[in-house]
Amino acid sequence: MKNNVILFFVMLLFLAPNGYCQNKENTKSARAVIERLIGNRAKDFDLNIVQSKNQSQDSFEVESAGNKIIISGTSNASICYAAYTFLKDIGAVSISWEGNRIDLPKTWPKYSKKQDTPFKYRKYLNACTFGYTTPWWDWKRWEQEIDWMALHGINLPTALEGQESIWQQLWKEYGLKDKQLQEHFTGPAFLPWQRMGNINTLDGPLPQEWINKKQNIQKKLLQRMRDLDMHPVVPAFSGYVPKAFAESHPNSKISELKSWSGGGFESTYLLDPNDPLFKEIGKRFIEIYTQVYGPSDFYLADSFNEITPPVSEQNKYEELADYGSTIFETINEASPKATWVMQGWLFGDNKEFWTKEATKAFLSKVPNDRMIVQDYANDRYKVWENQEAFYGKQWSYGYVHNYGGSNPVYGDLNFYKNELTGLLDNPHKGNLVGYGVMPEGLNNNSIVYEYIYDLPWSQGKEPVNDWLKKHLNARYGKTSDAVFQGWQLLIESVYSTKYWETRWWNDWAGAYLFFKRPTLKITEFKGNPGDMDKLKQALDILNKESKNYNKNKLYKYDLIDASRHYYSLYIDKILIECVKAYESKDIQKGDELFKKIEKTALDIDSMMSAQPLNSLKNWVKSASDYGTTPAESRLYVKNAKTLITLWGGEGHLNDYASRAWKGMYKDFYWPRWKKFLQAQRESAVNKTVFDEEKVRASIKEWETKWSESSEM
Repeated sequence: MKNNVILFFVMLLFLAPNGYCQNKENTKSARAVIERLIGNRAKDFDLNIVQSKNQSQDSFEVESAGNKIIISGTSNASICYAAYTFLKDIGAVSISWEGNRIDLPKTWPKYSKKQDTPFKYRKYLNACTFGYTTPWWDWKRWEQEIDWMALHGINLPTALEGQESIWQQLWKEYGLKDKQLQEHFTGPAFLPWQRMGNINTLDGPLPQEWINKKQNIQKKLLQRMRDLDMHPVVPAFSGYVPKAFAESHPNSKISELKSWSGGGFESTYLLDPNDPLFKEIGKRFIEIYTQVYGPSDFYLADSFNEITPPVSEQNKYEELADYGSTIFETINEASPKATWVMQGWLFGDNKEFWTKEATKAFLSKVPNDRMIVQDYANDRYKVWENQEAFYGKQWSYGYVHNYGGSNPVYGDLNFYKNELTGLLDNPHKGNLVGYGVMPEGLNNNSIVYEYIYDLPWSQGKEPVNDWLKKHLNARYGKTSDAVFQGWQLLIESVYSTKYWETRWWNDWAGAYLFFKRPTLKITEFKGNPGDMDKLKQALDILNKESKNYNKNKLYKYDLIDASRHYYSLYIDKILIECVKAYESKDIQKGDELFKKIEKTALDIDSMMSAQPLNSLKNWVKSASDYGTTPAESRLYVKNAKTLITLWGGEGHLNDYASRAWKGMYKDFYWPRWKKFLQAQRESAVNKTVFDEEKVRASIKEWETKWSESSEM
């Protein structure tokens, strides 16, 4: 009897408030995140790992007791999210790429919250992010981002740094020399597309120092993610081989693929799945990767990113099934319990090829529980509905939101909410296991990411306005009725746009007309999304209220963001009128509009001095500083400047990664349009035919010189 009583009290010590078994020893990583966020006050947090009743769900519970905050969660990541949720709800903390606001109360208020999520995985990061955002990130910056992930409950992050050292070792085992690998690898900013089999060699060679740095970063990155109970998605072999490998293996079945995206890039080479080298190479890659970085559970392999599979018409489905089967078997043989993760982008991007029959064939030989299709373009395509929720495979729902790091102010909070509630109620959602956003570029529209990563926990049950009030209280420390009214107008005017479709207007990239390479055809433009009148009303209110928030950097940041967006839209409108005026030989009107465009562009550039992190100078300097020699720095600077301007080859991709940054308005976008408009004016004055093709060619030549210049 006495032993039973002792056992009873021992059990009580290890039971959480919700009845799950507790473990306090394994919360060191979560505690470290909270300490980096709020310092010594983290000692007030009592953290406990609890075992979930449902293995496919995460949950947490937060209770305040005296001056202690007791948090129980099913993982370190869910504990971090719980802590951040508590701190946001009481208006004490807001974290974002543009800065944190931390103002802790002397004593913690009474608080109680319990939530769970039906989504086992919360995904994050696009393969392209590693070109558009992270090439020059050091460990300090990555540590900051991993903390951000943990505090937002993310547990399925894409982790693609450091793989070039593995490819280097692998291809050397197959006889390739350093010179051949230098010709194969692109420069740092363009590696995502080389990894996905789209391009080779562009703007290299890749310095060994960069390869070594990223290997060291990846080791730290993976360790930190795993400590936080995240499941990093790491690279696997998808069939692409270097040109030198293809040339040295003439008897292997290797397809030479057409230039990607019509951009004039060099060919890439894809190994046939029935060639025995496919499995041999793929297995060896994972073996080397595991030796360097440790074992992984999730491997990313994308064989056909924006590339039509090289299959025959008569045996199309059998050959697609072979590709899918071989990729899975390669991963399975090297890591028998691992899951194959693939991006679902291709199914929406090339829906003409990826019919239901083609997709079903490709996935047919892969076990349902050993694959996750990351369907993340639901702000553009409805792939999961068209593909019958991927035929029994596990899949994750989400959005791209950001393309190329291009940063107009947009998002659609009500759309995200309604989509989530509809998805959860849909009987045809299949084996849905994940949710999240996979942006190509970061450091923009923070409110979108705050909201999206709350949704899998709130499950869309909280009204948007209620969420917005809490968000603003945490971000600014207070919210007046006027500020709330201004933000409601921002929701109605700019944050009701699920996709910024005019960045692809007339098949030309660029966030605004002003950011696109100049052309007379802009007179055909029908207008940007959103409501400029309501945006102006919001700005009037927020500007008037700014005197009450003059010490709040985040308020100022948001006001500048909304302002530069409004005035960029204004430039687009008067730019069209200016081109029309010079076309109709109305020199006086054209000159007046020319001066307005110039003044507005330079005013925006000056205004954005208060956003130093989002600036051309900061981007170029971070690239330069990443180099250890003058030659490396020059290479990185050229990569950095080319990526946000000319990147895309001879096709329509130039300006895809256009940035609304200080320095870009003054030093790149306005000089281009100035050249164009001055040439147009000269033609009007001299009554000669305007040679648009010649002017555009001279502008392209100027762009090339600009991107090759080492100036910041």
